[in-house]
Amino acid sequence: MAWTIEYDRRVLKELKKLDRKIQVQILDFFDERIAPSPDPRSIGKSLTSSFSGLWRYRIGDYRAVCRIEDTKLIVLVVRVAHRSKVYKLPNN
Repeated sequence: MAWTIEYDRRVLKELKKLDRKIQVQILDFFDERIAPSPDPRSIGKSLTSSFSGLWRYRIGDYRAVCRIEDTKLIVLVVRVAHRSKVYKLPNN
């Protein structure tokens, strides 16, 4: 069972701002570890409170926040940022 990885348009903008090496590391993580995984939840961690229902993946000093859609076998990446900023709203 292969999962499809989709990126929110805001995530694509965030990725473009990052160093090329970090971009490749993040994209490779999803292509090599999450997409072929039988259960992407086994690699990540569920989030609570205002992020309830979302999953977090650690990629070096960066975090990716995702929504997992089981019925469509899609992992939707909704936010990627440095670990110190990922849980703050973009305007803060």
